[in-house]
Amino acid sequence: MATFLYRLGRFSFRRRRLVLALWIAVLAVVGIGAMGVSSKTTDTFSIPGTQSQRALDLLNEEFAQASADGATARVVFEAPEGRKLTSGAQKAEVKALVAYLGKAHQVKTVADPYTGGTVSEDGTIGYAQVTYAVGDSDVSDRARADLEDIAAQGERAGLAVSMGGSAVVEQAHQSTTELIGILIAAVVLVITFGSLVAAGLPLLTALFGVGLAVLSITLASSVVDLSSNTSTLALMLGLAVAIDYALFIVSRYRGELKEGRTPEEAAGRALGTAGSAVVFAGLTVVIALAGLSVIGIKILTDIGLGAAFAVVVAVVVALTLLPAILGFAGPRIATGKLTSRRMRAVERGEREPMGVRWSRFVLRHPVKVLVTSVAGLLLLATPALSLELGMPGDESATPGSTQRIAYDTIADGFGPGYNGPLSVVVDARGSADPKAAADEAVALLGSLPDVASVSPATFNQAGDVALIRAVPASAPSSEKTVGLVSDIRDRSGDLRDDTGAELMVTGPTALNIDISDKLSDALVPYLCVVVGLALILLMLVFRSVLIPLKAAAGFLLSILATLGVVVAVFQKGWFAGVLGVEQTGPVVSILPIFMIGVVFGLAMDYQVFLVTRMREEYVHGAEPKEAVVAGFRHGARVVTAAAVIMIAVFSGFIFSDTAIIKSMGLGLAAAVLFDAFVVRMTIVPAVMALLGHRAWALPSRLDRLLPDMDVEGEKLRLLLDESSRGATESERVPIGKG
Repeated sequence: MATFLYRLGRFSFRRRRLVLALWIAVLAVVGIGAMGVSSKTTDTFSIPGTQSQRALDLLNEEFAQASADGATARVVFEAPEGRKLTSGAQKAEVKALVAYLGKAHQVKTVADPYTGGTVSEDGTIGYAQVTYAVGDSDVSDRARADLEDIAAQGERAGLAVSMGGSAVVEQAHQSTTELIGILIAAVVLVITFGSLVAAGLPLLTALFGVGLAVLSITLASSVVDLSSNTSTLALMLGLAVAIDYALFIVSRYRGELKEGRTPEEAAGRALGTAGSAVVFAGLTVVIALAGLSVIGIKILTDIGLGAAFAVVVAVVVALTLLPAILGFAGPRIATGKLTSRRMRAVERGEREPMGVRWSRFVLRHPVKVLVTSVAGLLLLATPALSLELGMPGDESATPGSTQRIAYDTIADGFGPGYNGPLSVVVDARGSADPKAAADEAVALLGSLPDVASVSPATFNQAGDVALIRAVPASAPSSEKTVGLVSDIRDRSGDLRDDTGAELMVTGPTALNIDISDKLSDALVPYLCVVVGLALILLMLVFRSVLIPLKAAAGFLLSILATLGVVVAVFQKGWFAGVLGVEQTGPVVSILPIFMIGVVFGLAMDYQVFLVTRMREEYVHGAEPKEAVVAGFRHGARVVTAAAVIMIAVFSGFIFSDTAIIKSMGLGLAAAVLFDAFVVRMTIVPAVMALLGHRAWALPSRLDRLLPDMDVEGEKLRLLLDESSRGATESERVPIGKG
């Protein structure tokens, strides 16, 4: 692979105008295509094989007129102070608005508040339940505009009107915090390279690649329904890794230039060495992210494949467009006029780099450093013991948004459970008396302590499947509601024994509970798969058994500490005000498993870029501790810059209005902080010092079985050195003969 990348680097450098023109053409085609289509996104969560999904499918078959999987909306009306919705002009206005709702675009049914019993006891609050003939992703802009018109009419009449439900899409507010992250990345690059040209190249290629990836996802969303967070997460992760990958290659290119290589040769060697590590690092991220699709949850599949695609684009851009841009920059990139006095002293060899001094400190006190670091990470991980998972709903919408106002208004007027009623399905097709079975189910539900109300059973046309609406007394995401759903399902066996009918619970609340349970069950197996993959890949790269085990253990410590931080902030509310978290609650269910995939890839980045140089020095005869110091001398500065850049980019998303993006921004920023600085740059050298030569040991039988990946490009350098010596000797022969 190193030889192929060497040739690719030289080709891209030499044919830079052609490569640049091709990339610009691709970006233009994709951009024009993306601007000419309307994308379809959705926040609906579904999971095949669960009871809630089976019940929903049965409702679609037996109650087709009800559009069980159609989008829904709740239009909430609140009377002016001192007045009621049950009398006078307010009632007439609500009636008129409900009639208008029934004629709105794509609306299938509307439940009148006065006939449906959805007016509060004091008469001040009411809501109309709206069901659409289409799914969430197919609700048109015209249908949403009709809702806004109804709200505006109600407010002109003096009513307070708010809307919630899956048909209502919260408007995302553009934030400048992402730009702050990019600016911090630019400052770090300037400090690292001491040159505006060298600092600008990683940013330029990263923005190019991320722009192409996001536009491609937008184009794809016109054909396939994608999660509304797919593009944002692809932007977050793609930008971070793209800058890092370009940083590693540019740093190696500058090093080759300083050794006297020609610019074209330096580009080839940079790609053959650092480029090989970029391919491996990118591959680990892609595998971990793409692996999320096997869990069977659409939103995880969407964001996993979308982010994986952004990483693939980042790798390809770094391997082709970046060397082409290096060709335009030429040797100027090697000279930096913005370096500090300390940096110039380091370059002249008058002062040791900070990374070298730190590594020597760790090597002098390996046991103390190791114990302190591990204990600190485990302490940070303790809040994760109380981890609770849940799916975001209107209760997690931005305070002040129409969804959040609607949620709070319904909770005040009726109780929190009315925001998440349960659809209880009685499948009596195997019962001798379906009506008696449904009556027994209604009585059973009414006897449960956390049920606020139960509606009479509604039968299908055949009279053998009934739908019952049960309202919990607690909020949809509360532990009491989770327990209620579990209790109802546990009682299903009693109903089956008595009547032959099956009791199933569905609806958004039950679906979210099932998704959370599914993700909780998948968390440990997925973690085992990712750790197993890490062991295999690192064994191939480092040709060692203990180093992969150490890397996997460090990865686990990073994940546990990160989960502890996320639970502490978003679930327990620690430092919530500082980070702009206005609503605490269960951690978004997809966050832990998504973070495992991402952090695994990022952890392997730092492991590869730091430890490959140690292995290179060790293979060349250095003692184990000397190899560690050499690895830090050449790699610590670049890894530090890469980590700071990633933390800055991810931190920019902490102040997003969307709960899932906010939590992922904090989680990924914390994960990079722990993994780069505590695990890779502290625990790794401490363990290497304690292991000594054993760190690089590989059983002879395993050595013969494993292919030599040559990630550090050692074979390439030997081949080039031999070619160089051969060329020199062939030139000497004619001279001697002459």
